[in-house]
Amino acid sequence: MQFTAILFDLDGTILDTIPDLADSANAMRQDMGLPPIAEDILATYVGQGFEHLVIRALSHEGQPADVQTVMRGMARYRDHYRAFNGRRARLFPEALEGLQAFRDSGAKLAVVTNKLTEFTGPLLEQYGIAHFFDAVVCGDTCERRKPDPMPVQHACRLLDVKPGEALFIGDSINDAEAANAAGVRVLALPYGYNEGRPVQTLPVDAIVDSLVSAAQWAADATPLTENA
Repeated sequence: MQFTAILFDLDGTILDTIPDLADSANAMRQDMGLPPIAEDILATYVGQGFEHLVIRALSHEGQPADVQTVMRGMARYRDHYRAFNGRRARLFPEALEGLQAFRDSGAKLAVVTNKLTEFTGPLLEQYGIAHFFDAVVCGDTCERRKPDPMPVQHACRLLDVKPGEALFIGDSINDAEAANAAGVRVLALPYGYNEGRPVQTLPVDAIVDSLVSAAQWAADATPLTENA
């Protein structure tokens, strides 16, 4: 494999975390006297960090939530997610095998997620995948989050690779835009969240059906910057 580094989104790429996120959002809404929202609808609110999810969940009925309500909602959501984090999440099919294939290739691996640090580390440990990654960049690691390229660029610096030598694997427009802006080739998986939009609309190099397929694609692909 010619890629020196492989960067992965987490939610919707390696782990299906929607059940825990939805349970937390609905527990928050219950605290605030609001009815629950269907899990498939809440899934379209995921991808830009927990603040975005909270704002969308509190504005679900069509009336924008005021600042005080949002602040209260964020505090309640974080409290609930501490309890729900990892409870019903699961690894996507072939995720573990795909990570192992990339590790066996000799590439450096990193997670680049918009999830906060306090929630990311426990998930990686709980599902036995923390050891795969040489670096973890979370939603509060950098000043800006995906779709800004800053987290992708920061991961490359941590791994001591040029962006053109890296490959990003994600599931959403935030991943695609961040990778493209950073000068990193990017693959998309079709089973993620992407805010309810078709994955076929993403500006990516290819769509692959699993992390195993991603490893197979990467074995035959060329980085933007030749390593030789």
